[in-house]
Amino acid sequence: MPLIGDTAPSFEAVTTQGPIRFPEDYAGKWVILFSHPADFTPVCTTEFMTFASMADEFAALNTELIGLSVDSLYAHIAWLRKIQEIEWNGKKNIEVKFPLIEDIRMEVANKFGMIQPGQSNTQAVRAVFVIDPLAKIRTILYYPLSTGRNFDEIKRIILALQKADSDQVATPADWRPGDDVIVPTAGSCGTAKERMESTSDDQYCLDWFMCFRREKK
Repeated sequence: MPLIGDTAPSFEAVTTQGPIRFPEDYAGKWVILFSHPADFTPVCTTEFMTFASMADEFAALNTELIGLSVDSLYAHIAWLRKIQEIEWNGKKNIEVKFPLIEDIRMEVANKFGMIQPGQSNTQAVRAVFVIDPLAKIRTILYYPLSTGRNFDEIKRIILALQKADSDQVATPADWRPGDDVIVPTAGSCGTAKERMESTSDDQYCLDWFMCFRREKK
């Protein structure tokens, strides 16, 4: 199983949107690669309806979605067509336009550690891999078969990672866009002393190791 900071395994796959090659087809993009246990199951259906309804929000963040399960391409197509007929939680007429990988031989799932025998030998767990434009794995989430994912949190992770990369900062617990961010910890006694003694409209410290930058609302 690849770890955070590793280069994501490359693969070629047949999908509901045609063949794809990863990472070549996604150069310069953030990618959310996620697996689900099976087509025509209720939890997975709610997840796909939610992801599809948020596709434009992710696209605005330069982020592409790729789904995967070990079902066949024809099962995928039939299920995605059925999803368009279902109304749930205010969502209806949902068309899934992002690719859903056919992985009957579990080749991609095994590369990413999505098959976990403690849960199932024949179904992928609910894995989420957030992969950056350099094809580096930046976040890994695993949910059990019984628990649907929190999609607001998945989007928040993308926002936080992009903020960290662009501004060279860290984000505190429960951070949301517009909240104050954490600046790198002081690397010397002199810097720590200077931070504690200085005042700024843009920056404040709770202690020498814990300094924040105010964000413009």
